[in-house]
Amino acid sequence: MIRAVRPVVAAVLAVMLSACSSGQPSTFSLSGASVDPTHWCPGGSINAPYDLHATIEARNGKSSAVTVQAVTASMTLEGITGSWLEKIGDKYEADKVQFSPSTIAAGATTKLNVTFSSACTSGAYNVGTSSQGDYVVTMHVTTSAGQYSISASNRHSIVAA
Repeated sequence: MIRAVRPVVAAVLAVMLSACSSGQPSTFSLSGASVDPTHWCPGGSINAPYDLHATIEARNGKSSAVTVQAVTASMTLEGITGSWLEKIGDKYEADKVQFSPSTIAAGATTKLNVTFSSACTSGAYNVGTSSQGDYVVTMHVTTSAGQYSISASNRHSIVAA
């Protein structure tokens, strides 16, 4: 009878040990991206620059730090209200994207903060109807663990006079 119990005890111990391990996959991942929801373009503006902010949840399940080497961002027009200067599907590629932190420690989860410039044009206030462009913002992140693309879960809207 003791011989029959040993394999069962060994199996139970193996299950218990695996349940107590970290269970975290040894990968790097990005999730939960979001951007500033709305920018009110000043009346009478022509290509008025403004900063757009985004956050991305970064999870490093690896046993070593991951370095974020570069981030690029694109905005694709998905919807319009009123008269808009661009057409649905038009894309803007941002340059000079800033981000922090540049290193994500082993086993850490942190917010990656991203900032890039956009611009807007608006007629004078109270002179016509207002319009709005809704954009999908996608960020491309190059890291020491590979390349990733993630779209914000919300849209960025530019509201013009």
